[in-house]
Amino acid sequence: MGGGATRLYSTLTQTSSSSPLPLPPSHTPADTNLDPAVCQGQKGSPVCPPDPMELLRQCEEALGDRPPLLHRKFTHLNDGDGVPGTSVRVMQWNILAQALGEGLDSFVQCPPEALSWSRRKYLILEEILTYRPHILCLQEVDHYYDTLQPVMAGLGYNGNFCPKPWSPCLAVEGNNGPDGCALFFDQSRYEFLDSVNIRLSAMRIPTNQVAVVTMLRCRSTGRCVCVAVTHLKARSGWEWLRSAQGSDLLRHFQNLVQKHASGDHAGVPSSAIPLFICGDFNAVPTEEVYQRFITSPLCLDSAYKKLSQDGLTEPQYTTWKIRPTGECCTTLDYIWYSQDTLRVDTVLDMPTEEQIGPNRLPSFSYPSDHLSLVCDFSFKEKE
Repeated sequence: MGGGATRLYSTLTQTSSSSPLPLPPSHTPADTNLDPAVCQGQKGSPVCPPDPMELLRQCEEALGDRPPLLHRKFTHLNDGDGVPGTSVRVMQWNILAQALGEGLDSFVQCPPEALSWSRRKYLILEEILTYRPHILCLQEVDHYYDTLQPVMAGLGYNGNFCPKPWSPCLAVEGNNGPDGCALFFDQSRYEFLDSVNIRLSAMRIPTNQVAVVTMLRCRSTGRCVCVAVTHLKARSGWEWLRSAQGSDLLRHFQNLVQKHASGDHAGVPSSAIPLFICGDFNAVPTEEVYQRFITSPLCLDSAYKKLSQDGLTEPQYTTWKIRPTGECCTTLDYIWYSQDTLRVDTVLDMPTEEQIGPNRLPSFSYPSDHLSLVCDFSFKEKE
């Protein structure tokens, strides 16, 4: 790694969970998407970040010896009239907890060197910086305070983190604390209104799964947006539990929306507030929890169905891995959105089997066993 990556390297190598990383120095923002009215006179503040393209270049320099990135393209859609200038990019990603990747998940075809945090942290940041989402929803985050939060704050994002109460990461020697869900948003685009961390329940019994639900206000339009990130119970045999957790999340989600729709923050009907629910549901589309979301009174739809020819079918896979129990290639991850208030403009496609490679994920090219989902949305015109 050359001297050009010194600033990012110094930020990322100081990964002690007991002391937060220093934020990258602030520079004049080069991203034209930043709201100049927000950044004006606030140089060095969280909403006036350093140049993300420079940080991306530094990540690429630090990873200079790795195989090529997975090549993915955006599919552009034309299925409605959106409000000009309201595009919002949402990214959903289970990044693979470091303690699980090295300690419990047993990716038998993945070289141990590819699972080291010294490499994976750059690959994770590179993925985020490549797509520059306005709203970022992550699962299996166990390096929030020492890596992701300070780096994202330096890029102008605000974040919230909800750890699992009994994280399996804690059973791994040398762990970095519990894993959980994290939600970040671009402060130049959105104003924070409210957020709740939820321990999901099943039939009123608390479980080990969590969610973050956050209410934001778009700075350019004044419209509220409600976003949730979650990670439901894994493994077969727990379908009933995932269904109950999904119902609990929908209930909390609806409560927060109704609270703000009836208060001073929005002053509009709850049905008019755009909604996003992102997560690793650990559920295939035939499961009951998926059907609960499809039939919810919130009028939700899954954005990644837009990649199919009929617009009704999920991708063949969002995760592809090989464990001692065998190969797993399936769809577990979703970006749900309110189809009455939002339209899908673009969807990031899935890499091919050939691109992923015979050893599957994770790999030297990709840091997680789950692929990121990235979509651009815009507000529909009010009727």
